[in-house]
This record gives sequence, structure tokens and C-alpha cells, in this order.
Amino acid sequence: MANTYTQMYVQFVFAVQNRVSLIQTTWKDELYKYITGIVQNNKHKLIAINGMPNHVHVFIGYKPHQSIPDLLQDIKGSSSGWINKKEFIKGKFNWQEGYGAFSYSHSHIDRVVKYITNISHFKSTHFI
Repeated sequence: MANTYTQMYVQFVFAVQNRVSLIQTTWKDELYKYITGIVQNNKHKLIAINGMPNHVHVFIGYKPHQSIPDLLQDIKGSSSGWINKKEFIKGKFNWQEGYGAFSYSHSHIDRVVKYITNISHFKSTHFI
């Protein structure tokens, strides 16, 4: 629809299967770039991405042409296949089933970006 305007901001959080700390600092930036490519190829705008060894936060400008479950299936399915192909870990890598999806207003973007960018600091000093 040519005359349709949407402004939606969504943060996704998804974990490594059994919340095992498998995402290593040696390859996490490659993983984030790979996930960024998936988001952009699906015509969404990546705003921030970061995580911990056992989970990832992805904050996007969401376009409603694609359902959230379909987008997350693409992100998680493609990235787990990529991790396994690269053999970053011994054995098979899987994401845990499910995810969290949280919507935000435009006025909260800076706060969410700050949180995601500093995720390792917040996790070690706050109970969030």
C-alpha cells in the first residue's frame, strides 16, 4: 500500500539452547553482522544489536510486511545454520525455542539503544 505509514520499534531477545554460554567474543561480532544482514534483507532497520554469551538482543525499526514469528524464524534458523557451518563450537548449535518481543515508542529509542549497547555492564551491575 503506497500510502501506508508505520513507525514501530521492537526489541527481540532470544537465548542459546538451555541458556548455555556458547557465544564467544572471538566470533560474536561476525554473528551480529550476519544477523544484521538478515534484518536488512527482510527490509527492516537494525537500530542496535548486542548480547551476552548465552543470549542476543536485537532492536529494530519493524516493518509490518512480515510477521514477527516469520522474521525470528529466519534470524534464528539462518544464524544457527551459519554458526554450525562455520564450526564455531564443537557439536551442534541451536537457539532455544521461543523469544521475547517488546515494542517501544519513538521516545524510548535512545534508552533502549543505551541499554543494549552496554548490556554486559548492565547485567553485571543491575538486576534487570
